Amino acid sequence: MPSLATLRVFLDSLEEGVLFLDADRRVLEMNSAAGRMIGRDNQRVIDGLCPTLFSGTECARACEDRGRCSLTPAAGEDDKVQDIVLKTPAGLDMPLRMWAMLLPPNDSGLYCAIILRDRSREVELEAEVRDRWQLGGLTGRSRPMQELYQKVLRVAASDANVLIRGESGVGKELVARALHDNSARAKGPYVAVHCASLPESLQESELFGHAKGSFSGATGMRVGRFEAANGGTLLLDEIGEISPATQTRLLRVLQEREVVRVGENHPRKVDVRVVAATHRDLADMVTRGEFREDLYYRLHVLPLHVPALRERREDIALLASTLLHELAERYGRPDLRLSPEAITEMESFSWPGNVRQLFNSLEYAVVNSDGSLILPRHLPPETSIAAPDRRAAPRPTTRYYTSPATDGDERREILRVLAESGGNRAEAARRLGMSRTTLWKRLNQM
Repeated sequence: MPSLATLRVFLDSLEEGVLFLDADRRVLEMNSAAGRMIGRDNQRVIDGLCPTLFSGTECARACEDRGRCSLTPAAGEDDKVQDIVLKTPAGLDMPLRMWAMLLPPNDSGLYCAIILRDRSREVELEAEVRDRWQLGGLTGRSRPMQELYQKVLRVAASDANVLIRGESGVGKELVARALHDNSARAKGPYVAVHCASLPESLQESELFGHAKGSFSGATGMRVGRFEAANGGTLLLDEIGEISPATQTRLLRVLQEREVVRVGENHPRKVDVRVVAATHRDLADMVTRGEFREDLYYRLHVLPLHVPALRERREDIALLASTLLHELAERYGRPDLRLSPEAITEMESFSWPGNVRQLFNSLEYAVVNSDGSLILPRHLPPETSIAAPDRRAAPRPTTRYYTSPATDGDERREILRVLAESGGNRAEAARRLGMSRTTLWKRLNQM
């Protein structure tokens, strides 16, 4: 039987913090790591109530409501793990992971042990992953997306007109928003107009405004979208759908930087950055006489191309995880996750509708699933490997980390799986084929 001094040396050598409580949640002992994490020494902790140490956190509130430690598992239950952010006496935010262990009956009055783990490095790593693989609402780690991020940030520093090209559903409006949010106009208004949804008779009124009585039904004055976006950014989505007459007026606005409302004669100055987006080939439309050549070159100052989803298949798992997280919040099902087989199924499909189709397919799966795990059978039939027209051959994907790798390879694999798991370390460890403790150690070594 080791001596108390030996046990003290052992406890103080642990990276995890340990608090020993009695049945009334009073702290009887703690190790050095716990003191560092909560920012208090033994004299200020021993004989105090555990909930007072974590005041303001969900754990403390649950503990007070129940009148007992909310983390202690009942017979047959797994550990109740909880992540909190503790405000230390020094005013610092300390991200912690905590769980409890019931202790066997003893003569010392020890009822349970609270285990604390410092998540600071883990939080930094998650932020690093988010910063590297996201730009605004855009998500992707593939080379095409990384190149797009760089171009967006360079273009955002300019004030010239931008033309965003890409298939329907790739997220052209997200690129436009990222341009605005990273530009000097970020504090100004951001106005989006979907040109394809505007009847030809209302296009000029919507864009440039109109005076009262300027046409039948104009019962009042209306400010156009250009004036509404003054000082900011105006997105003209599906620019290829505007009429020839509207093209002519739009060209004048871009040249003169002023608008004339329908039914008025005097111009109004506007300071607007125009971002146009289209899934159509405007150059081909110019050749066919369907789009003004001079307007095309006015818009085509800084072109950006958004890749189709089939051109960046390595992003599908990460993107699907991000979208599923949004759906889980919308449907109140926070435990939703994708099975490796479902991910393989999605990576093997060509996604002609791109990200929009991927989102709709995931929502279909959420509605049709009866548990927390999304399986291939929950996805729409057209995405199935057995579907007759998949437009792409199935591409096998390894989901589990099963063999040794170099430090660089292993780091990339861990980061990839962590992102695909939506930041859930338990799920990432399961997919990597390692314990949570091993994963934590690997993360600390990065």
